[in-house]
Amino acid sequence: MSGFLFVVPPLVGHINPTVGVGAELTARGHWVAWASADPGLVRRLAGDEAAVFPCAGPVLTGEDGVRPAELRGPEALKFLWERFLVPLAEAMAPGVRAAIGEFGPDVVVADQQAFAGGLVAERLRVPWATSSTTSAEFTFAEALAGMPKVADWLATLLHDLRGRIGDPSGTADPRFSPHLVLAFSTPELVGSGAGAGAGVAGEVTAGAGDRIRWVGPSMAPRPAAADFPWTWLDPSRATVLVTLGTANTDVGARFLAECCDALRSRADRVQAVIVDPANVLGAQADLDDLNDMDDKDDKDVLIRSSVPQLPLLERVDAVVCHAGHNTVCEALWHGVPLVVAPIRDDQPVVAGQVVDAGAGIRVRFGRVTAPKLGAAIDAVLHEPGYRAAAERIRTAFRAAGGARAAATHLEELAGATPSKEAP
Repeated sequence: MSGFLFVVPPLVGHINPTVGVGAELTARGHWVAWASADPGLVRRLAGDEAAVFPCAGPVLTGEDGVRPAELRGPEALKFLWERFLVPLAEAMAPGVRAAIGEFGPDVVVADQQAFAGGLVAERLRVPWATSSTTSAEFTFAEALAGMPKVADWLATLLHDLRGRIGDPSGTADPRFSPHLVLAFSTPELVGSGAGAGAGVAGEVTAGAGDRIRWVGPSMAPRPAAADFPWTWLDPSRATVLVTLGTANTDVGARFLAECCDALRSRADRVQAVIVDPANVLGAQADLDDLNDMDDKDDKDVLIRSSVPQLPLLERVDAVVCHAGHNTVCEALWHGVPLVVAPIRDDQPVVAGQVVDAGAGIRVRFGRVTAPKLGAAIDAVLHEPGYRAAAERIRTAFRAAGGARAAATHLEELAGATPSKEAP
């Protein structure tokens, strides 16, 4: 049996895919652990019994890491790298070194935004794989060929970072393992050419795509969320889920209000569940009272701070979201078409993938109005092409193998080690 150490940033969307892979590896008799700057978050997602080695590090959604809402484009990229990704790698590196020393993994599985995983593994001569929880990174790597100044800036950042925490003589881009890259999507969504040139920062290396394994989404049962009023759902109307994920509560007030208006105006044929973690739409109705209300408006839009997303997706007809990779893949796993309103980071790229695949419509997050949102929702609900494309991607996702396929690729990287003792 082998040992696998997942190195993950303190972000839900980057931890969730590893949970299913870790569970599959454990079921096959391997030893699994995580290294993270937020052990509590890992245990909340992977279970209380998960072995987690603590690391230091900033949390992007904490008070010290919140990006100004107006940041877009190059300034947002600069903030992400200089204020979060590079500091996170430096802060996590001692904890990752300690975890490797104590746990003794055969393979380190480093998230694409947890640079310490790959750099420290390279320095300690431990085989490592990349966990690519957003396929946008492949597109971005290829786009650098047309942005030489940005490419040089990133290459310098990574070179200097390697000198501080990794092997100065190393050459691997910490976002793309030279051994194995697990991509939690498929070409049916990403595009057939994605990843072909993913290589060293600042370069496009032909043939690098041969180490990418498109395994599709890694789906796994999650800890039960707060009680959800399933009887509230009306089978005679279409149901739309609206969510902006867990890292966008600082910018979502106007957009959620427009969604609420658009969906209430369609109450004769649509009901909506809106996820509002920051309570920007006002206090929620008490759940016990909600089920007794006769006011029609209260039966049209349900506002919750959190929802059991995977079970709910089995029962919704469309999703309105920020084009976060996790949410998009989970919707398409269920064959549900989308209206996507990207905000920042990888979201514009993922939104473009949805549109190009024919599985949804893109709207402008900062400017869209209720009438335009309503028209987009009507289209994905009633024009059959969107659902057909979503179902085509669903078929591809499920055929790719998900957590089982990822676990098999990791086993192949680790090799056969039947005599290994438990850590």
